[in-house]
Amino acid sequence: MLVVMQQGATEEQVQNVIDRLVDLGFDVHRSTGVMHTVLGGVGGKTDFDLAMFEVMDGVKEAHRIVSPYKLASRSFRPAGTTIRIRDLTIGGEQVVVIAGTPAADQIDRCAAIVAEAGAHILHALGDEKSLAEARAAADRHGLFVLAEAAEVASVAQVSEHADILQVAARNMQNFALLRELGKRPRPVLLERGLAATIEELLLAAELVLQGGNYNVILCERGIRTFETYTAATMDISAIPIVKKLSHLPVVADPSLATGRRDKVPAMARAAVAAGADGLVIEVHPDPDHASVDGAQSLRPDQFSELMGQLRMIAAAVGRTL
Repeated sequence: MLVVMQQGATEEQVQNVIDRLVDLGFDVHRSTGVMHTVLGGVGGKTDFDLAMFEVMDGVKEAHRIVSPYKLASRSFRPAGTTIRIRDLTIGGEQVVVIAGTPAADQIDRCAAIVAEAGAHILHALGDEKSLAEARAAADRHGLFVLAEAAEVASVAQVSEHADILQVAARNMQNFALLRELGKRPRPVLLERGLAATIEELLLAAELVLQGGNYNVILCERGIRTFETYTAATMDISAIPIVKKLSHLPVVADPSLATGRRDKVPAMARAAVAAGADGLVIEVHPDPDHASVDGAQSLRPDQFSELMGQLRMIAAAVGRTL
């Protein structure tokens, strides 16, 4: 259920509509845009006359939403969602780059490298000690931090160090974790599962949104197909499709998708051209001797060169980097 209020509708008129939705058993989510306030109703009765809302004071239009995801739908926020982390905006004009390494012992060198090349967020992995070191390294080099929350019990701990909480592909349908993240205002980066459809990704995001946390970033990180040359198949087409279906920002991870350092730049360039709001790229000071994921990690010179290329592509599609 979706109710769009007229421009200039009073707070009393908005509240009257909310009260009516609640009376019908809906959980109400409010989205206030530049022009209109949109009220999304989740659940509730189905046997009611839509006209009861259409004739209410201050209502512009009312619709039944047949999509299984209501709050993640573009209809809920037609202008799109932008996520602010202090001076950084995700989902706006700027293409945001998240870069880092799973090798905790190289985190400070990596932070320096990616910051110098123009990245915005440090991708950190590891235990609490490693996360604390990543936080310190990010602060030294003017970066934000993305780190994985692997289970409900770790959410509070990871939140102490990370600006964005990552839900890995294997946890895309961990409903308990998604609901827990929905209770918190911390931005969430939700990876698409290896065998998940676009609709299933949006339904997973819906669980977070239903908890009241609208700061969700979707991540295309490749899906499983019959192809074995790469780690997964990078679904570039998912980027414009998701941006049409949903108001949520979309980023792409060509490192996980390809699993091959030599294929990462091409997929990163393609993702920005396709409209991605950001990229997740693995970078290592010495990937040939990295303890993990060396094959998919860019060398510093490769990352710097790629950033230059991405700036030109971003400009060509009306974005900045």
